[in-house]
Amino acid sequence: MISLLQNIWWYLVLIGVMILIHELGHYWAARFFDVKVETFSFGFGPRLFGFRRGETDFRFSAILFGGYVKMSGDQPGDEAASDPRSLFAKPRWQRTIIAFAGPAINMVLAVALLTGLFMFEFPKVPMPRDPIVGFVMPDGAAEKAGIRDGDQVVQINDKADPNWEDIALTEVASAQRAMDVWVLRNGQRLHFTVTPQYDNKQDVGYAGWFQETEVQVSGFFNGIDTAQKAGIQKGDILVSVNGNPIRSTSRMRDLIDEAKGAPVNLVFSRNGARHEISITPAHKEVDGQERWMIGVELQPRFEVVKLPLPQALAEASKTSAQNAKLIFSVLEGIVERRMSPKSFAGPIRIAQMSGQAAREGAATFIGLMAAVSLNLAIVNLMPIPILDGGVILMLLVEMLLRRDLDLKVKEAVIKVGFVFLMVVLVFAIYNDISKILPPG
Repeated sequence: MISLLQNIWWYLVLIGVMILIHELGHYWAARFFDVKVETFSFGFGPRLFGFRRGETDFRFSAILFGGYVKMSGDQPGDEAASDPRSLFAKPRWQRTIIAFAGPAINMVLAVALLTGLFMFEFPKVPMPRDPIVGFVMPDGAAEKAGIRDGDQVVQINDKADPNWEDIALTEVASAQRAMDVWVLRNGQRLHFTVTPQYDNKQDVGYAGWFQETEVQVSGFFNGIDTAQKAGIQKGDILVSVNGNPIRSTSRMRDLIDEAKGAPVNLVFSRNGARHEISITPAHKEVDGQERWMIGVELQPRFEVVKLPLPQALAEASKTSAQNAKLIFSVLEGIVERRMSPKSFAGPIRIAQMSGQAAREGAATFIGLMAAVSLNLAIVNLMPIPILDGGVILMLLVEMLLRRDLDLKVKEAVIKVGFVFLMVVLVFAIYNDISKILPPG
């Protein structure tokens, strides 16, 4: 019950900030062009409480799922449209800026939040100049295509000399769509066609390959003290098992399993110095599977650094651009029916994510806020009637025609858009509930 209340509270905090910032964008732009703003509302429906400042009623409404800024004469056929301070009395280019201002300020917020976060805490995984495949899952798409551990990826689709971030973004957006991959293996340039599978749990493409990274001990399993007795410490870098290099956490686990309980020769690094020990794995059941283990929890080695403002801003802009590209790629996959619309998160799922992020710490919650803000901007710019993107599209059409669209056409478009959004909302809520309820 406490967890549920926390989820609701942090959801309201998250969505409240998003609504405030988004609607402030419209509000400030409207005021800049001297448009009369009648209402600034958190939520829809009946007014619960609020206050009036000047000519604007700032209010909280009953349905806390979004918000709106009501401007004088902003509806087709509104009697106030003849008022020189009404929205429809303003030139179309000004109305376009007012419509765009909401999503634009959400984009700015996403970059600003990440900039502040990276100035405080930037977890950086060392990214080798040449992306090497550290592990290939058995029977995964990459293995079936012929990719092997140790291959250096030199091109993926049209992207030459990619880093692993480029590879990962292409992979998750390419569910059930072939990727052209060129690798260097023993000095030879080889071409493979990799078709990522659709991961039903993560709702993304999954090729079953992983970047080569240094593997670091992040902790120890309860009940298995084999590694600690052998002298392994948290922070040690694991180098090899029985002479086989450790290129990923998954590869480390496989090498221990392959020993089947026999003592293994483990090389590790601590403070730049190499050490070699013999260690005997223990047998234990984990998640319903019997495994051989030495009792260490593993993670790719990363560094937490604080970036100066210029670098933090550049990194935040780059991250936001990559995330935006990923969102568009997922939307493309949904339209092409390669990916499922079940990847959409509705209010229930966002509430769960908000509570979980808040419990993990301020940095995680701020990161979630940045992601939600960017998603909100992109969704609002989609050319769907009654969304900002739909309004902008109609204004652009009118600019091309050099006349207003017929009033009945505008009213019909708004009605269709409203029905469409309600259907999407109902689907998102149903999708959230279906993920919570047990199968069957």
